[in-house]
Amino acid sequence: MSQITLQPVQDAAQLKRFIRLPSRLYSADPHFVPPLELERLDALRPGKNPYFEHGEAQFFLAVKDGRDVGRISAQVDSLVKEPDLGFFGLLAAENDPEVFRALFGAAEDWLRRRGRTRVRGPFNLSINEETGLLIDGFDSPPMIFMPHDPRYLAPAVEAQGYAKAKDVIAYLYDVVGGFPEEVMRLVRRAEGRGIRIRHIDFGRIEEEFHLVMDIFNDAWSQNWGFIPFTRAELTHMAKGLKPLLDPAWTAVAEYDGKAVGFAILLPNLNEVIRDFNGRLLPFNWLKMLLRLKRGVRTGRVALMGVRRSFNGGLVGGMVPLALIHSLQKNARPKGMEWAELSWILEDNLPMRRMIEALGAKGYKTYRVYEKTLA
Repeated sequence: MSQITLQPVQDAAQLKRFIRLPSRLYSADPHFVPPLELERLDALRPGKNPYFEHGEAQFFLAVKDGRDVGRISAQVDSLVKEPDLGFFGLLAAENDPEVFRALFGAAEDWLRRRGRTRVRGPFNLSINEETGLLIDGFDSPPMIFMPHDPRYLAPAVEAQGYAKAKDVIAYLYDVVGGFPEEVMRLVRRAEGRGIRIRHIDFGRIEEEFHLVMDIFNDAWSQNWGFIPFTRAELTHMAKGLKPLLDPAWTAVAEYDGKAVGFAILLPNLNEVIRDFNGRLLPFNWLKMLLRLKRGVRTGRVALMGVRRSFNGGLVGGMVPLALIHSLQKNARPKGMEWAELSWILEDNLPMRRMIEALGAKGYKTYRVYEKTLA
């Protein structure tokens, strides 16, 4: 019987194997989009990703008969308020119970040695990055910065003793269809009560990102699993997203001259890079830029928030509608047809009701799991 060995990723060659493994395992899935290897290398290396200034991670490869058959990460984060909580993520494996047992055994042992008694995931690497395991909505590709998993992965995780902690939902919104009239009346009322929408000023993008992320950290600070963005992460994000962003697809809501909310619509990069097999060099980078310039049919509202002090009143309730309306009216003339609004916690009923009032439909569900370590 073949033996499975676990290799901690310790050098650049192993990290490349770690990054490339899902593309080989899931090559037969027509909806899997291989991630860009250069982006993943930056995301998973200390010194490149500011996550590692407050987080520590170990990556593991499972090897059987000389070939890579699975991978997993284990991580701890000093910004987490629960000191007994560790995380797993970046899970990909063949449909083999022994592989999953070996992977989770290695990740859990690593977390135990760091004093963790609970494990939650998957997070790649943080809740502020790719979150959850796909359990519904396998019939379409993922949007930018969202995961895609085979059907067997969730049952395999549950077989290792993990149970649901929380589901998050992705909604699909028809950009072409427009707002229902009863919702448009609320948008006009918001404008009449002094809500003004402006775009992010790209001439001072770092300052603007610090503003909107200050709103984000305030807006979501009481949410389940919240971890704040750091200043270094914001700067890193601003630099990474600037080539993708259209200023018209950003919206900052102001009231009495103060910023109270924001929303950012990203072009769906996965639509552009599906046939790249993860490679940008030598010429795919140019193809990517040309395709983005021609325009995309799909996008994702990945970042949005309204200050908590402003969120409870009648005017505050209108702000998200005004933000989304601004994004829609500016994206539609440039050829965008569908936008994903994600992700939304399953028990965030006010946000879900608002999104559903726009006509958006929940079309993908991602599950976050948790386990208490013996």
